[in-house]
Amino acid sequence: MSQSPAASARLNVARLNRRATLAVDYAPDAEARAVIAGELGLLSLPALRLEGKLMPDGDGWRLEGRMTADVVQPCVVSLAPVPAHLDEEVTRVWSPHVRQPEAGGETEMTSDEIEALGQWIDLGEVATESLSLALPLYPRAPGAGLEQPEAEAEAPRRPFANLDKLLKSKD
Repeated sequence: MSQSPAASARLNVARLNRRATLAVDYAPDAEARAVIAGELGLLSLPALRLEGKLMPDGDGWRLEGRMTADVVQPCVVSLAPVPAHLDEEVTRVWSPHVRQPEAGGETEMTSDEIEALGQWIDLGEVATESLSLALPLYPRAPGAGLEQPEAEAEAPRRPFANLDKLLKSKD
């Protein structure tokens, strides 16, 4: 049975040492980066890395680290490739006291950094989510811009200017 590209980034919570901090370093291969790029609408994802430390935090776990990535997005104006380097701090907490949201039901929003602790901590998911949140919303290539129409030399248009003539002609 083949595993998904991010499967190797999953840590089994039951096998983690509750008395030690674990150094984490997740850097997906080219195939996994291509899948992530497709999911996020990127032209390419030449590099992605999540580095940090995973430590016990009460009954749960805390990840403190840094996500770095080189991305190429399409320009919102010209669709030309726009490269960018991203460097973001990442903090996540997994707690057994947070419930998974039920499908279709109302959920109470908690902190963005606190998640329900399950059997696995998925570093690939954390890296992809962090990348998604860090992407520029409106990437623009140098020199790309919307052309503004030239200002009209005429007086401003008045839509009802000739209405009085029309009404007089009916009389």
